[in-house]
Amino acid sequence: MITTVYLIRHGETDWNLTGRWQGHADVPLNAVGLRQARLLGQRLAQEQVRFDAIYSSDLTRAYQTAWELGAAVRVAVQLVPNLREIDLGVWSGHTSAELQARFPEEFALVAAGQDIPRGGGETIRAMRHRVVEAVEALVAQHRGETLGIVTHGGCIRALLSHAVRLDGEEFRHFPHIGNTSISVVRVGHAGWETVLVNDMAHLEVTHDPELVSAPPDDAEQPQAL
Repeated sequence: MITTVYLIRHGETDWNLTGRWQGHADVPLNAVGLRQARLLGQRLAQEQVRFDAIYSSDLTRAYQTAWELGAAVRVAVQLVPNLREIDLGVWSGHTSAELQARFPEEFALVAAGQDIPRGGGETIRAMRHRVVEAVEALVAQHRGETLGIVTHGGCIRALLSHAVRLDGEEFRHFPHIGNTSISVVRVGHAGWETVLVNDMAHLEVTHDPELVSAPPDDAEQPQAL
């Protein structure tokens, strides 16, 4: 049986807006993020997506987004701590420019694609193992059903990389994941299949540029998480 999994990034926070690396920091949605989350819920309700369950990271920015979705489609939200963003340790709360100034050697290694613990926290590989294991456990509970999973940009990039069997340095070249974007994978006995990546149609139809998060200006720099 095939399980369909909607991977949804949380809405915008003030730290997203200022390019601050978040990690496990519990930053809430800002006004734009709340609007994005409501538009997400409205879209999926209008499309009559039937979720059998909705799971969310337990960080506030993800849970607030999931709550808006759950309210729109009338499905309760369940929290899963292992869906959290990568642990950035002492890097959390800093911009890329600040990290380059304060931790130049470490930041240069990450920018070059080295998978080292960021700020003394997790490696990309450790985070990827954590979130893949969490999603596969949820899929095992809901075989043949449709799940909503509200999580973080780094986690979604890791899950999509797993789906298309990318590993190592290739992770950093995976597309930017926008706030409240929808990506869809199908998981069955034959493995994972990617159906949709980074769909923000619910934001684009508003023609309001502040609602649609764009990729970082410098694609050679690691993305803030």
